[in-house]
Amino acid sequence: MTRQRTKFTDDALSAGPKDVVGHRMSHRPYGLPVAKEGLPFIGIAAGIMLLVFIITDIWWIDIFFLLVTVFVIYFFRDPDRVVTDDPSAIVSPADGKVIKIRRVRDDRFLNADVMKISIFMSVFNVHVNRVPAASKVLDVRYNPGKFLVASVDKASLLNEQNCVIAEGPTGQKYAFNQIAGLIARRIVCYAGVGMNFDRGERFGLIRFGSRVDVYLPLDCKINVRYGHKVAAGATVLAYWPESSSTEGEPAADGRPETVFSTKK
Repeated sequence: MTRQRTKFTDDALSAGPKDVVGHRMSHRPYGLPVAKEGLPFIGIAAGIMLLVFIITDIWWIDIFFLLVTVFVIYFFRDPDRVVTDDPSAIVSPADGKVIKIRRVRDDRFLNADVMKISIFMSVFNVHVNRVPAASKVLDVRYNPGKFLVASVDKASLLNEQNCVIAEGPTGQKYAFNQIAGLIARRIVCYAGVGMNFDRGERFGLIRFGSRVDVYLPLDCKINVRYGHKVAAGATVLAYWPESSSTEGEPAADGRPETVFSTKK
């Protein structure tokens, strides 16, 4: 099954250490500013808020439920992003903070030595996930599990998770793994075997705090470092081997290249 590719609008932007030309990811599924999966939660929060407004005159209770509703809307926000035009770029699949970059032996997904980049998403980050590179989905593996704090090492093995194994534009296999966290109890993934995705295209989300691990070939050039904050679809995590001169080495200037839209 082939997925229709997302249409883009040209947009030249300046960001990071150099000028980067990118495309604004103008297509938002269902035309909503929030993820569709969040609508039931928003509806419930808004309904309770209205009920409280009707039955009570206590101002601080009204304010509390108003703030809860605003936070639920904020959590499920789904902003457009600008994606770099560089065909060798591998963008971040998630908003959050880079908590690990290391060479590991992956015997679960790729059966190879890989560079693993882990991104932790707090409840304040956008939780819509995006495909790191133009890819064809080779396999999707869901594993039920525990709900440990997503930032700890054993979360990669024990927590509920959903891994997409894909073939990138260079023909090399890589993987990106959605991992549920302490609060998150629901992983959503639109990807299916045989589907084609554009770089930066939405493929799913995780509710209420979580993590995404990316498994890349060793000859990719890593463009981020530990502690960097990244944006899904906008921050370049790494580059495919064609533009790599040093195996697994972080960017020389120590700062990730990020492309942001001038429009919110």
